Amino acid sequence: MKKLLLVPVMAVLAAQPVFAQVGFDMNINIGNGGGRTAVPVPVPVAPAPPVDFVVDEPPEFIVPSALGFYVAVGVPYDMFYISNRYYVYRNNNWYYSPRYNGPWVVTSYRRLPPGLRRQKFERIRYIRDEEYRRYRGDEDHYRGRHFRPDKHEMKERRKEEHERMKEERRWEKDERKWEKHERRHGRDDD
Repeated sequence: MKKLLLVPVMAVLAAQPVFAQVGFDMNINIGNGGGRTAVPVPVPVAPAPPVDFVVDEPPEFIVPSALGFYVAVGVPYDMFYISNRYYVYRNNNWYYSPRYNGPWVVTSYRRLPPGLRRQKFERIRYIRDEEYRRYRGDEDHYRGRHFRPDKHEMKERRKEEHERMKEERRWEKDERKWEKHERRHGRDDD
């Protein structure tokens, strides 16, 4: 009988160091902590999935009227152009960039433009492929909207340069007016 009682007691005593490692800690702070500054706790962030694609050449984009946004055609990835941003869906991840060749930043589905979120992915691909067949069939007489980013970006750069030059001329004109005004009326800065 003593041996039967001794075995369970020995098992409990042998397991005691394991129980000693278990602990519970709780802190409750109300107010500003009496002037102490709180130490921020670092929040672990999952690393972004690596970008496993490179866009060397600017892809051709078309706008199927059923979608209302640009889709890349003739390329091995799903790329879209909406609101001056490029979006790529690759390996179950969404990426965006201000340029067609990156740098790419991971984004979530809920941060995609509403037009892109509204469509089912299979439907987008189907409509894109149908429109691309029409585009390839008679590219010279294609009536839909289309563009290639290199041409589009050159046009945007020229437009920005024109606006900058226009602003400089306006500034110079205002400066000449001010100088003329100062010569006429003298400098009354006081």
